[in-house]
Amino acid sequence: MSEEKPVSSEDKPRKVVIICSKGTLDMAYPGLILANAARMVGIDAMVFFTFWGMDIITKKKMDKLKVATVGNPSMGIPTFIGSIPGMSALASSMMKKEMEKLELPSVPELVEILDASGAELYACQMAMDMFKLTRDDLVPEIKDVLDAMEFWEKAEGAQIVFV
Repeated sequence: MSEEKPVSSEDKPRKVVIICSKGTLDMAYPGLILANAARMVGIDAMVFFTFWGMDIITKKKMDKLKVATVGNPSMGIPTFIGSIPGMSALASSMMKKEMEKLELPSVPELVEILDASGAELYACQMAMDMFKLTRDDLVPEIKDVLDAMEFWEKAEGAQIVFV
């Protein structure tokens, strides 16, 4: 009679789901970089884009993401200064220059890298409906559009990170 070996966490493939819910430049990078790092160390990665995070994967918006200067306490400037016309564009330009110095890929490049690495990229059905988006509005790297129940089926057993 053979004894069944208990399944340890080391025997199961590691899996992470990153939910991207914000569409600003400064909020797009954390989720995309975390997913890329996961793939680089062999962790299965799924990225789910919802609400304003849909801007990250919308063809017309993904290359035009801006830094939020109003209501962003980390900016270190008063809200009324952040609301001056052109402040968001200035902050975005400065952030992009710093990213170039670090040789970070652009948002569109990161999405391509994730797809090529085997990460699964999904859009939220409710957000698609709410923002009146179609599959043609999204980048081709999006594997599918999921409703909330489908999301939970795909996310089963994964660590979940909400950005």
